[in-house]
Amino acid sequence: MASFLCSPKFFLLLILLSAVPIAYIIHSETSERATHVYEYHSNGWLRESTKWDDLNRRFLISFFDGGLGVIPVPEDQAAGAILEEIAVVKNVNLGRNSSLGVVVDRPRNRAVVVIADVLGNKYSAVAAYDLTTWEQIFLTQLSGPEGEKGFADDVAVDPEGNAYITDTKGNKIWKVGVNGELLTTIRSPLFAPKEWYLKLVGLNGIVYHPNGYLLVVHSLSGNLFKIDIGKGYEVKIVNIIGSSLRFGDGMELLSPTKLVVAGNPSRLVESLDEWESARVTGKFTGAAHRLVTGATVKDGKVYLNHLFGLGYPKRKHVLVEAVFA
Repeated sequence: MASFLCSPKFFLLLILLSAVPIAYIIHSETSERATHVYEYHSNGWLRESTKWDDLNRRFLISFFDGGLGVIPVPEDQAAGAILEEIAVVKNVNLGRNSSLGVVVDRPRNRAVVVIADVLGNKYSAVAAYDLTTWEQIFLTQLSGPEGEKGFADDVAVDPEGNAYITDTKGNKIWKVGVNGELLTTIRSPLFAPKEWYLKLVGLNGIVYHPNGYLLVVHSLSGNLFKIDIGKGYEVKIVNIIGSSLRFGDGMELLSPTKLVVAGNPSRLVESLDEWESARVTGKFTGAAHRLVTGATVKDGKVYLNHLFGLGYPKRKHVLVEAVFA
């Protein structure tokens, strides 16, 4: 066996095996895409979450290496033109922590973003920034470094400006007030599956529904939870008929009855009974090799954020329109 591992045949086998994924990536990048794509240049490799800022005609983008950027979209954008990312927030004094989920809080003209220590889970926080000046409005620590470990991942905001932040490691939800005060922690035995391995990546994407409740996906179990804010944070598992939402990541409401769950693949989920039950009615794969992590809606169309950028010295990232079939 040792002689084979050192033989020319083994190295030839390694080359052949590595050629398969490389060929797939090259084919995926050079083939004509089936749906509309926004391409943009960036100085970073990893981009976690994107939300459309309709008032200012730009995408907001969170940096895995910390901070926020914007991608302006001209109304007269030429076909095939590559957009440019502009950094607007740097994570000053926040070390190597990542910026993850982000949401536009339009009534208060601010962006609310989750910050976390992805590898060590020793720090979690949520911050708000003015959408015009990019001045920090508040920064609220949620966990660490002395307390229990946590992994703040995604955020939703209700009409009063309260923020709800998922803890992927601890399977709970922090509620932070409009001025950044930590109000409560929402827990439920339903959030933690019995199987230990399903707890490794827990509560992830979260959205606020205009009828007064939260929808939250659990990545590894595939469960979708409905949390009624007006009923003492009552938690129910949404009955996903004939399917699950396993590996679900960021989410976005397309309408009160339609929910986009980003992932690999991304799914369109529909409910006709106030999210007591739901059904997966469409799937979309997109640029799977770039790893889909989030979704946003622009002019009624869904665009998927992809984690990985490709190219050098400038990385090129893509926001791919999802057409569910």
